[in-house]
Amino acid sequence: MPGMNLTRAEATVRAGLLNVDSYEVSLDLTRGERVFTSKTTVRFSATEGASTFIDAVTDNVRSINLNGVELDPATHSDGIRIQLPNLAEQNVLVIDADALYMNTGEGLHRFVDPVDQEVYLYTQFEVADCRRMFAVFEQPDLKATFQFTVTAPKYWNVVSNAPTPAPQEQGEAATWAFAPTQRISCYITALIAGPYQVARDSLVSSSGRTVELGVFARASMMEYLDVENIVTITRQGFEFYEKNFGTPYPFEKYDQLFVPEFNAGAMENAGAVTFLEEYVFRSRPTGAMVERRAITVLHELAHMWFGDLVTMKWWNDLWLNESFAEFMSTLAAAQNTEFTSAWTTFNTLEKNWAYRQDQLPSTHPIVAPINDLEDVEVNFDGITYAKGASVLRQLVAFVGQEEFMAGVRQYFAKHAWSNTELPDLLSELEASSGRDLSGWGAQWLETAGVNTLTAQISTDDAGIITDFSILQSAISDYPTLRQHRLAVGFYSLDENGSLQRVHREELDISGASTPVSSLVGLAQPDLVLLNDDDLTYAKIRLDERSLATATVHLKDFQESLPRTLVWSAAWDSVRDAESPASTYVQLLLNNIGHEFDSSVIMVLLRQLNTSLDSYVTPENSSELSVQAADRLWQLATEAQAGSDAQLQFAKAFAHRSRSAEQLDTVQSLFDGSKTLDGLVIDTDLKWSLTIALSAGGRLSDEQIDAVLATDDTAKGKASWYTARASRPTAEAKAKAFEAATAAKLSNDQQSAVIAGFNNTHDKSLIAEYGEKYFALLVHAWENFSHEMAKQIVLGFYPSSQVSQATLDTTQAFLESLGDKHPALRRLLTESAADVRRALAARQADF
Repeated sequence: MPGMNLTRAEATVRAGLLNVDSYEVSLDLTRGERVFTSKTTVRFSATEGASTFIDAVTDNVRSINLNGVELDPATHSDGIRIQLPNLAEQNVLVIDADALYMNTGEGLHRFVDPVDQEVYLYTQFEVADCRRMFAVFEQPDLKATFQFTVTAPKYWNVVSNAPTPAPQEQGEAATWAFAPTQRISCYITALIAGPYQVARDSLVSSSGRTVELGVFARASMMEYLDVENIVTITRQGFEFYEKNFGTPYPFEKYDQLFVPEFNAGAMENAGAVTFLEEYVFRSRPTGAMVERRAITVLHELAHMWFGDLVTMKWWNDLWLNESFAEFMSTLAAAQNTEFTSAWTTFNTLEKNWAYRQDQLPSTHPIVAPINDLEDVEVNFDGITYAKGASVLRQLVAFVGQEEFMAGVRQYFAKHAWSNTELPDLLSELEASSGRDLSGWGAQWLETAGVNTLTAQISTDDAGIITDFSILQSAISDYPTLRQHRLAVGFYSLDENGSLQRVHREELDISGASTPVSSLVGLAQPDLVLLNDDDLTYAKIRLDERSLATATVHLKDFQESLPRTLVWSAAWDSVRDAESPASTYVQLLLNNIGHEFDSSVIMVLLRQLNTSLDSYVTPENSSELSVQAADRLWQLATEAQAGSDAQLQFAKAFAHRSRSAEQLDTVQSLFDGSKTLDGLVIDTDLKWSLTIALSAGGRLSDEQIDAVLATDDTAKGKASWYTARASRPTAEAKAKAFEAATAAKLSNDQQSAVIAGFNNTHDKSLIAEYGEKYFALLVHAWENFSHEMAKQIVLGFYPSSQVSQATLDTTQAFLESLGDKHPALRRLLTESAADVRRALAARQADF
């Protein structure tokens, strides 16, 4: 990635020189499969006589005209930046260039649908990839209006931030001249073009204005799109946000487009949100996936206000952009949709992500220094999203939800269409709540690490509490002890054997020990749950009596959130090498059958895989893996016919099948000789079985090809790549490694191959690739796009080789790297930390 970086210092200098008025961008998308014409006219004011640069990642620059003067592209453009000397007070810049289509999910991505051979395009610009489509001052604080004119095949749908105009046809092509946008940041502009199909609807905004809604997908996927559900969630989101934000939806229309080979979950392009196409369900989805799609829809909609209407000045406030959307989407789901247990999902998914990220060597304060674009690219992490959102939940508990929303309403009113920094929001929250947040901000936003909370309880002979204190600890590297607003829940078994909450105490704690006198004199319950209702961000540990109760009665909680908090505490204990992974596996297998929350089941099954593959000692793992698969099959057969749990258990069984008998069962499901009542072997489940059989050595390449012949689609082809790479042969692994590191596959295909490479029962089969991996890392990092390089760095790191040798090899490479490529160093350091944690967990597994 030579020359692609941009430093904060450069951006600050440029922002001091310029004020951008408008962009006019003309694109010709009819020139073939490699390049497109990109002509950009920029009008901006500047400090007279100053020099600067504009970002433009190009294949060829035909001309550069600055204020009527032609500049030589050979001397002024390097293919990434165009130098602009001797600026006037008012400037007009015209750049005519060719730009490259991408197949990496960055810039203007080009995809050919294998079903009908139609071409589909979409943009992904965050963090800094609109420069791949047009010349632009690529930084969020140089807002402007954007007017796009697009020439494309006349039968295409062309979508951008402004409403789509009537096209002007010219033979087989047509031209769409969009109206200018409002003043927005460049990274939220968008272009989506191709024979996308659309379902249309509308709603009435709180302003009384009708907002047109569009839901788009490829023609071959449109039949699977659950438009009614998506529109329902969108309406509920509009209602909740307009009421709480006090500002009507700010853009002219709201399109949601499900696009192929997307790297992220979604992107908040103003009025034209793009989504991962996996949210279009060809086969029966789990409830977890349906809920995740709803949360994502709400997350992106929240960005229309927080991020698009009001935008961060620089990427150091990325956390606030994402944390706010993450918090608000969960709050909206819990309070205004069918997903009333959204905070349970938040705990099991987001908080577990945050706790993991916050215990890596690369952990950082929520307000992190972002010195350049490479810093940003690796900062889309569990701190930026999940810890930030958790801390906002703590802030709401601290100041009150209505006070929080009052401050947010004033923030939007004061800063609409402008750029802000964190103090702009905090000052409004201080005014609305009457609280001084400087100390809160210093504790929660400017320090790293997670605290651990433990209850210390003394009782008399009658079981009456005589002393109750909450102990708070922190590791020595990040010793901050924070003020927490939290609840303590007392749970006891009733006459029916159910764990019911019998008392709740909400309070503030701080320091190493906080006595809770209000609990003295109460009977000690069967289980004490610190951080009940999950108001604060902290790990919890159960006291001895509570742990004994949880071990036997985990399934007897009547509410999902307290049960999930106990699950999280047990998992934390395993990850911290405080309790044996084998014991956790047994706890999980004994209780997961009683879970009714789809997202919790999904996460528990992921934890089961991590435990068996990384945390259980090699001496125990083989036998325990077979036992686990047997138990999963039992759970699948015992689950209610057609239930979500049955589907998840069946998929998990196939993935974990190791013995000949287990693979025979998978084979019989695959060929239809065995059935489970209610379990439909649909397209996606068929591929799950195919991949499991391939990893078990039961399918040849030809048999895998035969499955592809029944599903020769983009999703089918990705599954085919995974299945072929899963075969347990040296040849299959060699082909997979070569294919994924050769920069010839698309982003989606590369990801699928890497997944198959790592899907191996015998980890020694891929042990030799550690040396090859480290040998190619620098070349990949320096020559591939960020997304493609990152997939190689993370996907081929030898994490399956849990050994000191892996850590030593990583350290040697890092030493050879010197101070080059800090973002690459961070990814490797994090990967090594996971191996180090696995080694510690294995030592505790006795």
